[in-house]
Amino acid sequence: MDVVGGFQGLDRDAVSFYAEVRAANTKTWWTANKARYNSAVREPFEALGAELEPEFGAVKIFRPYRDVRFSADKTPYKLHIGMVTQTTVKHYLQLSEDGLMLGGGMYELPPAALARFREAVDDPRRAEDLDELLAELGSAGFELLRDDVLKTAPRGYRADHPRLPLLQLKRLAVGRREPPADWMWTPDAYDVIADHWRTVSTWCDWLTETLAAELLDAAQPSGRGRSDPM
Repeated sequence: MDVVGGFQGLDRDAVSFYAEVRAANTKTWWTANKARYNSAVREPFEALGAELEPEFGAVKIFRPYRDVRFSADKTPYKLHIGMVTQTTVKHYLQLSEDGLMLGGGMYELPPAALARFREAVDDPRRAEDLDELLAELGSAGFELLRDDVLKTAPRGYRADHPRLPLLQLKRLAVGRREPPADWMWTPDAYDVIADHWRTVSTWCDWLTETLAAELLDAAQPSGRGRSDPM
């Protein structure tokens, strides 16, 4: 990703932009504000991505259009812009009117990899290492994302398992939120975001090491695209 001029900070107007999208999510409004989207939202995000790529690998910036084919909500445009590394275990960044959401891990994974994760959770020795890692992530403000979890224990595990909340996970991702703040609109945003992504890397590294061969299945192209993972 080549960006002329380098990263000078995100644009404060991006927050207002997405607040206005929420209020007037129509093609007419978007067409009238497309140049503003490019200058205030996408171009700073592209510049940030170019700065992050040498350390974290190539990134993909998601398109602003929603996939409404199977959704009751037919509003055409997303209320955020998202960036994800093009790796099997990913780092993620999102900007919206609420500020930043930073995270990473695996949002979709093959059944064999999820089974391997549950085996690790059920292994007292390996689970102890996992508990320590999650505590470190928690002290840095990161939490496991618990959307779309099982309502009970997965098949083969006790309903009173001491680590039931981990066994219920179907997506292995962590995240933290940062409300709009002055540092985001300066070049210092790169340092803050990169440091948070380095924290995310400890989770990504654990997943990569623990799931090992099972992740090869996730690395194979499926022919399917997807929207933002978080």
